[in-house]
Amino acid sequence: MSDFSYEIGSDNIAVIKWDVPNKKFNVLTIEGIDEIEKILDELFENNGLKGVIITSNKDNFSAGMDLNVLAHLQDQSKNKEEIFQFVMRAHKFLRKIELGGTDYNNKKKAIPFVWACNGLSAGIATEIGLACHHRIAADIKNTKIGLPEILVGLFPGAGGATRVSRMLGLMASAPILMEGRMFSAKKAKTIGLINEVSSPLDLIEDAKKWILNATKEDITKPWDKKGFKMPGGAPYHPNGFMTFVGASAMISSKTKNLYPAAKYLLSAIYEGALTNFDNALRIEARWFTKILSEKSTKNMIRTLFINKTALEKGLKRPSLDSKKTILKKIGVVGAGMMGTGIAYTAALNGMNVTLIDKDIEVAKKGINDIDQILLLGLRRGKITEEQKKEVLDRITPSNSYEDLKAVNLVIEAVFEDIEIKEKVLNQIQNNIGQDTIIASNTSTLPISELAKSVNNQEKFIGIHFFSPVHKMNLVEIIKGNNTSQKSIAKAFDFVRVIKKTPIIVNDARGFYANRCIIPYINEGLLMVKEGILPQLIENAALQLGMPLGPLQLIDEVSIDLAMNISEQTRKAIGTNKLMDEIASVLSIMYNAKRFGKKTNSGFYNYDEKGKRNGFWEGIGNNFEILSVQPDIDIIKDRLALIQCLEATRALESKVLLDIREGDVGAILGWGCIPWAGGPFGWMDLKGASWVYKKCDEFSVKFGDRFSAGSLIKKLASENLSFYEYC
Repeated sequence: MSDFSYEIGSDNIAVIKWDVPNKKFNVLTIEGIDEIEKILDELFENNGLKGVIITSNKDNFSAGMDLNVLAHLQDQSKNKEEIFQFVMRAHKFLRKIELGGTDYNNKKKAIPFVWACNGLSAGIATEIGLACHHRIAADIKNTKIGLPEILVGLFPGAGGATRVSRMLGLMASAPILMEGRMFSAKKAKTIGLINEVSSPLDLIEDAKKWILNATKEDITKPWDKKGFKMPGGAPYHPNGFMTFVGASAMISSKTKNLYPAAKYLLSAIYEGALTNFDNALRIEARWFTKILSEKSTKNMIRTLFINKTALEKGLKRPSLDSKKTILKKIGVVGAGMMGTGIAYTAALNGMNVTLIDKDIEVAKKGINDIDQILLLGLRRGKITEEQKKEVLDRITPSNSYEDLKAVNLVIEAVFEDIEIKEKVLNQIQNNIGQDTIIASNTSTLPISELAKSVNNQEKFIGIHFFSPVHKMNLVEIIKGNNTSQKSIAKAFDFVRVIKKTPIIVNDARGFYANRCIIPYINEGLLMVKEGILPQLIENAALQLGMPLGPLQLIDEVSIDLAMNISEQTRKAIGTNKLMDEIASVLSIMYNAKRFGKKTNSGFYNYDEKGKRNGFWEGIGNNFEILSVQPDIDIIKDRLALIQCLEATRALESKVLLDIREGDVGAILGWGCIPWAGGPFGWMDLKGASWVYKKCDEFSVKFGDRFSAGSLIKKLASENLSFYEYC
């Protein structure tokens, strides 16, 4: 079976249809490149051909290159030349399209190509469109067009960088190339990414009309015309020079020089702009080869594409029952921020939701909060008024547990206090059907302990969301001691329906994500107590690649919640010197009534709009600031290692069952070192020997919390990586 096929109509216009067998989305493979090259050669031999349309036979155009191909190239290629030749092969067939089957030496009339995009188009799929002479997209909801490669540590290397920058100029192309944004059909036309918007029914006919009326001027790209000048100015032009200088500074500021893709992308555009188009393509291929050869890029592709996709497709779902659970109605108990977010996400994905709170007015307020989220989406054009109403109509506020009788799943999302949760769980179990699954959204409390509040522990499970629910993609599914495999499968299916990424972990205090993020926050608090400047702590975290420094993060979480979690932990497992030191820092903040961002006062000062405005002056009054501050690399290594070591301990204790889930969960859950592919990816980049030696050094300087453990010791002694061993 072929990925590509074509037909030539009575009008002598060929329509190439992309339709990869047994795939929801078209993806380009090496075999696919073979096929389309063969088709192009056949079409160019047809002297009567008037034009070619490239479209899809699926509901979407294409998700782009199969990144498994690139991952394979990274693994199998003995040298960069093999990668370079593969990239140049893509350039070759796209340049054939662009030149319409001609070359520079013959006078044969070029054949016009039209790209007819019917839905999603990402990566090289969009680059195929860019090579065509005219681009039309269907004006439908699922049409999203863009070049998102930068989001997985790459850049558009099949001509996208060169063509877009020459079409639009560096400044206008930045959102497309350097931010990886996806655009609707109308927006894509507005910014110049496509030429025309059509109805889906008229897409092919509109493409044919353009072909039949196309002139020689229409099918000659601007950069193939004499006297071409880059919009906004080339690097040697005064305006262009300033733009390129500004872009370089912006990239360094945003990436902290951790993500080489953006820097290499700019280099490809800059160097390419100094020469002709064909040389520019070779330059782009060279820089793409370089980024594809980076170990950090390999890690990002592995974690953020291959492993993430595998988890979402059911890699860790129990295989006892392959049939997906159909959940039509769920209950959410607790109409606070988390409960409201869960209710909204479920309703958005077609489920009917009963939102319960002991106070009906609180439940109604939750509905109003959801309305505000939907209103924002309406203003941004992401939903219609009708869709907004449909979502709200699916949610019913209530203060009666009796309204849970018809639900398939109940999620408890009340205050993080074990006594409160036990009372609520008892009420839930007395008002649900026999087959209903009960889940707790607890972030730290052991599921097996909470399960004692219900009679049927097989049907009790943890489903831990992250805040804000509608924006955070990770969900932890936590197995209690007695949770059945069937309940795990049902929870997994629920998470997939709401379009989140699930990881399955065993039960322990803090589970996986919070187990690792809390030491990160605590390390920041300990550094404050040691007298390290908060500015140094926070900047070190950002230079490590963390989205938030530990002090900003605790401000976001709130000091009083951190105090509560600390107290709950101390009650459960006792106390020690380290916990006492952390508690003393929290107490100072709490007694000063600096509860974090919610009160506009925490480690940071905030203005009336909640914008950060420097650090609290009282830090220097309450903690003796060191006269000589430590090197920033030491701080970075402390903040990185404390997270990575806890992730390793979670793996050793079998709380974490798979390092793939560990890396995916870490990046999606708390943004842990994404440029390295997560904590295990980071340790593999550093090398087990380096990690082991650094742990030895830090254990002496800062305490036993930096002890390496047996697994890291083994990897160091045998010179193995985590991904080789695990």
